[in-house]
Amino acid sequence: MHHGWVAAAWIGVGLALFAAYLRISLSSPMDSDGANNALQAWDMLHGHLLLPGWIIGDASCYTFELPLYAIIELFSGLNGMIFHLAGALTYLIVVAFGMALAWTHSRGPAAAARCGVVIAIMAAPIITQQGASILLEAPDHIGTSVFLLGSFLLIDRAPARRFTAPLVAVILCAGQIGDATVLYVAVPAVLVVCAYRVLAARKIRTADTAIAAAAAVSVPLTLLIRAAMVYLGGYSQIHPRTAISPIGQWREHVALTWRAIRTLYGAFGATVVDAHTPLGGVAAVFGAACLLAAAFGLARVVWTWRTASRAEQLLCVAIVVNLAAYAVSTLPSTYSSREIAAVLPCGAVLAARACVPGRLVGAPRARTALAAAALAAVVPLAAAAATLPPVSPPAVPLAAWLNAHGYRYGIAGYWDASSVTLQSRDQVRVRAVAETTHRRVAAYYWETRSDWYNASRHDATFVIANGLETDAPTLSAAEVERYFGRPAAIYRVAGCEILVYRTNLLKRLAVPLRPSSAS
Repeated sequence: MHHGWVAAAWIGVGLALFAAYLRISLSSPMDSDGANNALQAWDMLHGHLLLPGWIIGDASCYTFELPLYAIIELFSGLNGMIFHLAGALTYLIVVAFGMALAWTHSRGPAAAARCGVVIAIMAAPIITQQGASILLEAPDHIGTSVFLLGSFLLIDRAPARRFTAPLVAVILCAGQIGDATVLYVAVPAVLVVCAYRVLAARKIRTADTAIAAAAAVSVPLTLLIRAAMVYLGGYSQIHPRTAISPIGQWREHVALTWRAIRTLYGAFGATVVDAHTPLGGVAAVFGAACLLAAAFGLARVVWTWRTASRAEQLLCVAIVVNLAAYAVSTLPSTYSSREIAAVLPCGAVLAARACVPGRLVGAPRARTALAAAALAAVVPLAAAAATLPPVSPPAVPLAAWLNAHGYRYGIAGYWDASSVTLQSRDQVRVRAVAETTHRRVAAYYWETRSDWYNASRHDATFVIANGLETDAPTLSAAEVERYFGRPAAIYRVAGCEILVYRTNLLKRLAVPLRPSSAS
């Protein structure tokens, strides 16, 4: 009976967290990145498992987020809520893996308190509008943490079992197919920690040797699987921007990395983007405290390295490798903290292990620790759910108007295309185009399907100009008229301009524009 009550309590916690994450996710509008993921999952659900014809961005999300989207669509159909449901569920799964790693070697109130710390730290960024948009919007690296935490959990809990090394290879291979972050963070972390433990044991034939070999094998295995997928007609993918930047830029990149870390933990974004919101200042202080806790956990592992567990060493190395690779790459920018998203759950686990001992001696101490962790976990999420206003997607009235007036196929800038398509439940299909350097309009080959632009199969009769995304480049009405000529009619709907033509605009598009070479 006791175990039944415990299981029921954990299920209740999971449902409550999902509800809070979903409510907070509703404060961020859907965009075309998430809409394209939903459309890709819809294709998978209808038998196109290899996504033939798709040109996908530098992180395909093929092995985790897209199947998750497909499962949700199986029950809900194609609609705008998929975006929020998938974001909340992805975050909940990442938090669950973090809690599983945190409560290892603990029990009772100590285990619950550690889980509370993980929930609290993972809540710190999403109680700000910027953090919610980074971590609860479209699949964008946070889901990749499942592969990191999952492989680390397996190595920590069952290092010597026969199935561990092969399963680690499978997990890391699946992760690399979905996101190159696994290649540059998880694989090096496993290799470094296992190599250290082999050298410390002064034995070659150990479980760590087998696990390191599995991690190394996962790299060529991934290449073979991707080659087979492409040979069988699978999706093309844009090469990740993984170049090393000039040494002269590293100093500036270190500063940008520090800014990204603070943004990721909610200690910086809240003071900039959310300065005038009810939780602005409080969120920044809470985020700073969570960042300090994570830093303390990292420092503790470094100080006690020889006696630290495999999981602690793996998490520590993963954080260092991720930050170092980010700092010396060409990725750092003002708002690019999503590239180091895995640092957040890794730091949360280390903070939980450092701040809460494996056993809490004495009932008063146990109750105090448990109450403090529960408050830190519950209060921020409850406050954010109560204060962050839900946002009505701007694509909703636009999709409704187009559908009501019989416009079924058209073109628009990237950020105004698939979001309208998803909101209309695929009744109105809008395809992404972009203006080229020669002031021509071309199909935009990023998160699109090549057959969308086949003029013999589709008849595009309208253009969405002066689009929905105010902070992103969109097609202007002047650009559209300069290239396609004078429209038959112009309508102003939801802040946009709909330019209607009597010809098939797909026949007038220039050579497709690719952001970079596809593989």
